[in-house]
Amino acid sequence: MQEPLLFYNERISEYKDRLSQLKKRLFASSMLRLAIFCIAAIGIYVAFGNGKWVAAIVIVTIVIFVFLVSRHTDLQYRRDRIKAIRNINTVEVEVLGRNFHHLPDGEEFNRDDHYYCRDIDLFGRGSFYQYTNRTALKEGSAYLASLLLENDIQDIPAKQEAVNELGQMPKWRQEFSAVASLVKTETPFSVIMNWLKGYQAFVPKYMSFLPMGFSLVSVGLTFLYFMDLLSGWGVVFWLFLGLGITGVHLKRINKLSADTSKVQSTFHQYQKLIMQLERTDFKSGLLKQKQERVLQHKIPTSKILKEFSKILNAFDQRNNMIFGFLGNGFLLWDLRQSFKLEQWIRKHGHDVGSWFNVVAFFDAYNSLGNFAFNHPEYTYPKITTGDVVLKPTQAGHPLLDPKKSVLNDFQIDREQFFIITGANMAGKSTFLRTVSLQIVMANVGLPVCASRSEYAPIKLITSMRTSDSLADDESYFFSELKRLKFIVDEIQEDRYFIILDEILKGTNSTDKAIGSKKFVQKLVASKSTGIIATHDLSLCEIAKDLPQVANCYFDAEIIDGELYFDYKLKKGVCQNMNASFLLKKMEIVN
Repeated sequence: MQEPLLFYNERISEYKDRLSQLKKRLFASSMLRLAIFCIAAIGIYVAFGNGKWVAAIVIVTIVIFVFLVSRHTDLQYRRDRIKAIRNINTVEVEVLGRNFHHLPDGEEFNRDDHYYCRDIDLFGRGSFYQYTNRTALKEGSAYLASLLLENDIQDIPAKQEAVNELGQMPKWRQEFSAVASLVKTETPFSVIMNWLKGYQAFVPKYMSFLPMGFSLVSVGLTFLYFMDLLSGWGVVFWLFLGLGITGVHLKRINKLSADTSKVQSTFHQYQKLIMQLERTDFKSGLLKQKQERVLQHKIPTSKILKEFSKILNAFDQRNNMIFGFLGNGFLLWDLRQSFKLEQWIRKHGHDVGSWFNVVAFFDAYNSLGNFAFNHPEYTYPKITTGDVVLKPTQAGHPLLDPKKSVLNDFQIDREQFFIITGANMAGKSTFLRTVSLQIVMANVGLPVCASRSEYAPIKLITSMRTSDSLADDESYFFSELKRLKFIVDEIQEDRYFIILDEILKGTNSTDKAIGSKKFVQKLVASKSTGIIATHDLSLCEIAKDLPQVANCYFDAEIIDGELYFDYKLKKGVCQNMNASFLLKKMEIVN
């Protein structure tokens, strides 16, 4: 696989050249439209006084302009797509340089009552979500957040296979994300679905044939007029008859137009995304399973959506004052397109939710594949069923600069507890979050920050950051007790890997020591697995009575009057604390 930074820089250069060429074509297209307008103006000036020639010039000019505008719009779309791909690669170069704090942070997905998200910086500024997320759709962002939150340990090998396959398809992922980024959603997806499900048809059934017959008569009358076989008043009468027929339903047509204008871009872009999915030959079972949802119809889903997009585009022509006036007068245009829209909704509206969910899935999984591509040195955990729960080699935190990150080897077995002690700033909290992210990433199907890893799937539950609540008149200590009660209740229902940081912080040291020991005993008796970090060295004594408990520590040394940390996990109990040294060093005390 190509080195990520080299790949991104090559793509930036390539798409910079493409963008320059396309801008020249857009300029030529604009000049051509201006030339046509000038020629038409001159033609009308020369033929002024001859109504038939003027009308002919206007009609021909409108036809040419519609074609040129459509062509110009296509060129603009290609320009925007090229810009999007260039920007995608620019962002990846920035992120590889650890510059990602300007990206969406997913703070809206944070939940105080979740199993772990607040404790491990899953969302928010500088979070794992902010580092990983590259979704282009709001629905994709929510889907990615749900993957990180769901604590699901099922089918991890299938997830790994899907992430790995997408990781090896960087050009495909970027094309998909670029198209998705051009979706302009004015209306939330849920509102669109409710509109489709609750839509009430109003166009009479005879509109399936009346507009066609009316249009043929209009063509005939126009021909007779130009052949001097019919007075212009006859054409005018027919024009106003058509406007009258349309006017009977105008209020509901305007409402339908307002609703569809809000979803037009969404359907147009989703059609392109689904077409991309249909044309791709996926290998992994999970990706093929999702893809099958848009392949189960005899007619490709992309064609079904393209048909809808065409109807929406045609319906949108009513906003052109000249075309809207003539189209409704001679062709019953609004009623024709409204009938087509209602028929499509009746036939396919119930499938739209499933199709859009597939797109959201791939948008989310593209972020996971992108993460895998950006970290070729990471490893997919080997899924096991033995006594080893987690055994990584050279494990680190994925958000730390790899040039500075200190890596650790460790092994935690089933029904085993680590009690970790250590000086302030020695690395305890970082280690807890490293272990937590190893579990979350493994459950999602991501490669983890390690050279090798064995993992027996297990759900995660943590208590690392507890806060009081003035609004609920709730003390810090009571909030912590509620969290510990939540953990005790959950482990009775399922297997969890428990991570706790300094439990019972809200009470005095004697009470804390007694309560902490009893709580650890309860966890061990429940045959749970996990890690507890503490400054209370007396808690380490419990390992003498409980063989399931192992003591580990992070050390700190004072060398030449300076505090030194090696951030290495060691077996045993920490003997070197640094609070007094730091107080003196910072001249807080003598």
